[in-house]
Amino acid sequence: MSEPETSHAPDAEVVELCRDLIRIDTTNFGPQPGPGERKAAEYVARLLDEVGIESELFESEPGRTSLVADWAPDGVDPDASPLLIHGHLDVVPANADDWSKPPFEGEIADGCVWGRGAVDMKDFDAMVLSVVRARARAGIAPRRPIRLAFTADEEAGSGLGATWLVDNHPELFDGCTEAVGEVGGFSLTIRDDLRLYLVQTAEKGMAWLDLIADGRAGHGSFRNDDNAVTELAAAVARIGTHDWPHRITPAQQAFLAAVSEAFEIELDPTEAEQTLARLGSIARMVGATMSNTANPTMLQAGYKHNVIPGRATAAIDARFVPGGRDELLETITELLGDKVRYEIATENAAVETEFSGALVDAMQACLAAEDPGARAVPYLMSGGTDAKAWTKLGIRCFGFAPLRLPPDLDFVGLFHGVDERVPTESLEFGARVLDGFLSQA
Repeated sequence: MSEPETSHAPDAEVVELCRDLIRIDTTNFGPQPGPGERKAAEYVARLLDEVGIESELFESEPGRTSLVADWAPDGVDPDASPLLIHGHLDVVPANADDWSKPPFEGEIADGCVWGRGAVDMKDFDAMVLSVVRARARAGIAPRRPIRLAFTADEEAGSGLGATWLVDNHPELFDGCTEAVGEVGGFSLTIRDDLRLYLVQTAEKGMAWLDLIADGRAGHGSFRNDDNAVTELAAAVARIGTHDWPHRITPAQQAFLAAVSEAFEIELDPTEAEQTLARLGSIARMVGATMSNTANPTMLQAGYKHNVIPGRATAAIDARFVPGGRDELLETITELLGDKVRYEIATENAAVETEFSGALVDAMQACLAAEDPGARAVPYLMSGGTDAKAWTKLGIRCFGFAPLRLPPDLDFVGLFHGVDERVPTESLEFGARVLDGFLSQA
C-alpha cells in the first residue's frame, strides 16, 4: 500500500478517549438499566459523526443501548467482505472504597490509565475509535469495509446487547465472515527478544446452574433424615472438590506447543500445568482452560436457626471446553446424587476457530512491525465474550486487542479486579498495531 499523502497519528487520541470512556459509568447491574450504557453509546456516536461516519443506536430495553456503524469509505476493496470490529461499553461494578484510585475518573498515575473498564474493555474501544477517527480525517481507507459494533450488556451474558442484535437485526452484519474483539493480542514476555502475543481463537462454553434440593421441613431440634441443606451441602462439596480430567483442545494444544518451543523444552500435555506455572499470572487463565470446571458461587436456604427449611439452593458457574458440554453435565448429574437436581439458568456455547488465514497473517505482520520480538500464538479463553453471539451468524471470531505489556504486570488479575489499569504506552502501541492491521486485514 502506498504512503498516504496526508499524515495521520492513529495513537494521538487513544489515551484521552480511554479516559473519557472510563468517566462514563456504564456499570452493568444485571437486568435493570445501568447508569450509562446509553450515554456511552451516544458519546461514541458523536465521535464517529465528527469524522463523517454515520451510526445507528439500538435499544433492546430502555437504556440498554448498542451502536452499529458501517464504514466503507472510498478506497476500500469493494469485493472484500466487511470486517466486524466489536467492543462492549458496559463494565462490572466497582466498590470505590476498595480502590487506591477512583474507579470512574480515568486518572493517570504511574504511567497507567486507572479505572473500571481500563482493560475490560474500554481500552480496545478507545483504540478502535482513535484509529478510525485518524484515518477518516486523513482520508485513509482500510483495506476492506469495516462494520463497527459497540454493545451493551456483555458483562451479563450479552442477552440485551450482541445476542439481541443478532436475534433481531442480523441484517446489520450481512457479509461479515470475520471479526475481532477483546481478550487477545496481549503480550507475554518470555525473554528480552521474544514475546508471545496470545490471540484468542476459542472460548469455553458457559452453563450457569441452579442446584435445588427439596427435603422435609421441620423443627431444628428434631432428627431429620431428609434435610435439604445437608443434601445440598454434600453435593456442592462434591462438585467444588471434583478433579476434572484434562481435555486438550486444538487451540490449547497449539498454545502449549508454542510455549514448549519458546522455553525450548519438551512439554507433556498431561503435566502441562507444572510448566505453565513458569508463565506467571497468566497461568491462572491458561490453567482454567485445561479442562471443564465447575465452581460453587452462591448458597441460599432457610430463614431461622430453629427451622429446617424444605428447600435449599446453590449456584454453580460451570465452564466447558469446546466439545465438552455433554461430559460436563453428565458429571454434574453424577456428583449431585439422587436428592439434588439442577436447572440451567444461563447457557452460552463454546466457540472455536482455526488459527490460520490472511487475517492471522496480518495480525503477526502488524505486531512484528511494532515489536520485532513478537510471535502471535492462539489460545483458548476461560471466560466468554460477545463472540458467542456473532458466531451464531457463522462469523469467525478472534480476540485481538493488541497490547505490549510490562513483564511484571499481573494483567489477568486486572480483569474485574480492584485497581484495574492499563499502561498508556500499551494503549498507544495497540492503536499503532490496529492501524497497520486495518491496512492489511
